[in-house]
Amino acid sequence: MKIARFATPGEDPRYGIVDERELIVLAGDPMYSGYETTGERVSLRSAKLLAPVIPRSKVVGVGLNYHDHADELGQTPPEAPLLFIKPNTTVIGFGDSIQLPPDVGQVDFEGELAIVIGSIAKRVKAEDFQDVVFGYTIANDVTARDVQNRDGQWTRAKGYDTFLPLGPYIENELDWTDATIETRVDGEVMQRESTLQMIHKIPQLIEYITDVFTLLPGDVILTGTPAGIGPFTAGQTVEVAISGIGSLINPAKNRV
Repeated sequence: MKIARFATPGEDPRYGIVDERELIVLAGDPMYSGYETTGERVSLRSAKLLAPVIPRSKVVGVGLNYHDHADELGQTPPEAPLLFIKPNTTVIGFGDSIQLPPDVGQVDFEGELAIVIGSIAKRVKAEDFQDVVFGYTIANDVTARDVQNRDGQWTRAKGYDTFLPLGPYIENELDWTDATIETRVDGEVMQRESTLQMIHKIPQLIEYITDVFTLLPGDVILTGTPAGIGPFTAGQTVEVAISGIGSLINPAKNRV
């Protein structure tokens, strides 16, 4: 089942179940209120899709979690998950513009599968990971590559406003074990890989991460990007598609 967060003129953001070309409007945030419906339906064409979740406290990223991506960067995959944090102010939704800061040099796309946490998660065992997962969505972990290389750590390079498109939906029934991630820039395929190739799998990631951080409902885990990362520039459009979820499309423009 796909869940959208959306806006229509004159209304606060609402949630709906995607039913082909319509949204079945929910009475509240399904993470807290369940799936009670209002009886109203809204055409997808008339709705503005928003980021499906705004993390309450944090986004936890996982670096170098595909062998081929580590190879293309000339790095050895870490024995344990390599973690970083993105602030929730990086989050934008479907169709929103990625704003490229001046004087940062190369900015890269990184298509990823993202986990949306559904309950307070602390020291969760791998075998119990599903107890704290609300669903899955698509992410583009935008990175200022020159800044990353210059700083020697990743916070600033990955933390600019608008550097985390999420969406368009949360899918709560995804088979994450073999989903295809494909990233296109202006229609040209740049990344294509299966989540089968993840080094550290989702149950192990959740166990490892929740031993470090307490995750809150709505927090997001980025599970890493496959090979093929590369730059994009103002005027181009980046699309990340994941089988079973859909496509996340965002144009890029220079920040004013």
